[in-house]
Amino acid sequence: MPKVEFLSFSTIMMGLLGIINPSFADTKNEFINEFIPVTAVSQLKDVQPTDWAFQALRSLVERYGVISGYPDANFRGQNAMTRYEFAAGLNAALHRINELIGTGKESLVSPEDLTTLQHLQKEFADELATLRARIDGLETSNVELSANQFSTTSKLTGQVVMAVNAGEFAGDKIIAPRGAVISQNDPNSTLIYRTSLDLNSSFKGTDLLKIRLVTGSDGANDSATGFLEPNFGSVLDYSIQGLNNQISLARLYYTFTPNSDLKVTIGPALVAPDFVDKNRYANVSFKDFSTQAFANNFILLPRAGGAGAVIDWHPKGSSVKLRAAYIGGDATNQLPDNQRLIGGGGSQDIRLFPNAGGGADGGLFGDPYQGFAELEYSPSKAVNVRLQYSGGKIFGSSFQGIGVNFDYSLNSQIGIFGRYGYASYPNTSLGDIHPNYWMAGFSLQDLFVKGGIFGVAIGQPFIESAVGNSTQTNYEMFYNLPVNDNIRVTPLLQIVINPSNQNDNGRIISGTLRTVFSF
Repeated sequence: MPKVEFLSFSTIMMGLLGIINPSFADTKNEFINEFIPVTAVSQLKDVQPTDWAFQALRSLVERYGVISGYPDANFRGQNAMTRYEFAAGLNAALHRINELIGTGKESLVSPEDLTTLQHLQKEFADELATLRARIDGLETSNVELSANQFSTTSKLTGQVVMAVNAGEFAGDKIIAPRGAVISQNDPNSTLIYRTSLDLNSSFKGTDLLKIRLVTGSDGANDSATGFLEPNFGSVLDYSIQGLNNQISLARLYYTFTPNSDLKVTIGPALVAPDFVDKNRYANVSFKDFSTQAFANNFILLPRAGGAGAVIDWHPKGSSVKLRAAYIGGDATNQLPDNQRLIGGGGSQDIRLFPNAGGGADGGLFGDPYQGFAELEYSPSKAVNVRLQYSGGKIFGSSFQGIGVNFDYSLNSQIGIFGRYGYASYPNTSLGDIHPNYWMAGFSLQDLFVKGGIFGVAIGQPFIESAVGNSTQTNYEMFYNLPVNDNIRVTPLLQIVINPSNQNDNGRIISGTLRTVFSF
């Protein structure tokens, strides 16, 4: 569209408008939303008494009482504009003139201005018609949206994770930590899926009621590493729930803020890693690393799901944050969202702690339960360090653990991260054990394309000489490619050495192609 220089009345239009609709603005002219009212022409720094537009602008102040400038107190009347931009200003000016006439203030409108407006209205008839058609279309769409709005306080979002997985192991067979045979054959290729719908409601603007419904495929055994090594964090995190096409309530909690520094969450369906042990590079299984060993501190979160409460305290201006969580794992007799250390395999012989010290008694404050405390220190935007304590009871065995979690952004593209944990699990079926855990890796942001993420991590999820005759080591590598704002495709590779802490087990290798749809 060709540009036309501002004429005297286009300057008048700018004054009458006070604004030009940003949707019609040329970004090179830097039109913005925030204009300041002007009560005298002298307030405009770039308008002088000797300027040709000075009298017209002063007339606008005296006659119409409407004129605006940019936040820097300039009028910028010398800039160029397109015909459509001018039509937008003309349309708003016509509206203002009609408003004055409709309220009995027609004496403020001079006959000369009315004549000029009539000529301009004829000259810009096509552009005005196009503009009004767009406005009518927007108004119609707005009416339809209002009529079909789900709720004024709620927003519905969803996610679908679909993945194809295949893998194999070296050697004759795979055995569990306690010696039971898991498999003597390579697993079949599988299709994994998980679908979740979130209903997020806010009643005050600072609170959140979250309800999440989830359905998905069979569970841990639907991935190669989950089937061959179910005990030490090799399961794909989005396949662990074992929903078998049934709909499950995965989240139900309410978050509110008693004051600006404190956030409190309570509910019957919480998952601790949603609130603690976060890491900007290794924490979200549908975005970065997919396995339990790298998504969270494996030995500090043995029973991550249940009913309970979380507090998050962040004093304003402070570089310190304090979080604490309590989870009753069987408070509502629901299946655990994440079995972690206590299962994943099919039989009692395969599980690590099949009957550790006695049975669980359930309830909000009964076995199993877990408390978690975390102190986060962020001296700058580049560094986050989290000191952690975990304790509770699981299947009759009390446990305690400490850990540290850090992430460090070297620059806008390169980051490094790691976790360490030490825990004491007395009175298990293997006696008193004191496992260690560590993982570390690096991440590259915006690799190849904007939003592309590459990550590599290595870790040993369960270092304990009393369990097996070796130490399992996990490797994972992925590249997350954004197709658009709603679709991301991720190939990832898993390698497990000495699976189940058994040096007789050959290495496991597994590949997954993950696609995530968000809406």
